[in-house]
Amino acid sequence: MFNDIGALELVTIVVLAILIFGPDKLPKVIQDVSGMIRKLRSFSDSAKQDIRSELGPEFKDFEFEDLNPKTFIRKQLTENEDLKEIRSSFDLRKELNDVTDAVNSKEAAPAPAVPAAPATPAAGTGPDLLKKPSAPAPEARTPFDADAT
Repeated sequence: MFNDIGALELVTIVVLAILIFGPDKLPKVIQDVSGMIRKLRSFSDSAKQDIRSELGPEFKDFEFEDLNPKTFIRKQLTENEDLKEIRSSFDLRKELNDVTDAVNSKEAAPAPAVPAAPATPAAGTGPDLLKKPSAPAPEARTPFDADAT
């Protein structure tokens, strides 16, 4: 219940309780609060028993903790037989190995015959990367609409 309260927070609460109620009334307040917590727990337990008795025997394995969405989802994922079957049929390693084999066999296949290029390119055979490209012909240009921009 108090998993998130650290030592500093606990000391702060105690100091505030002493300042608010005073050292003479603090034991009585602690008694009253602990009695109220006991009554709430007994009320909660009796309400749970009443609900279980009213639900009948078909809900004998019903737990109130299952109403928590996290617990409910975890229980459904681990106990559902259909999901276990799907998990067992889906093997990620096998799928990855199949894809890897397909890629490797594609790379291992001989490429279509391409004429071999000379080991040292002759001057002027490839594009000159330092030269600016020539402007395209006017009819090859994309039409430009000044009103659209």
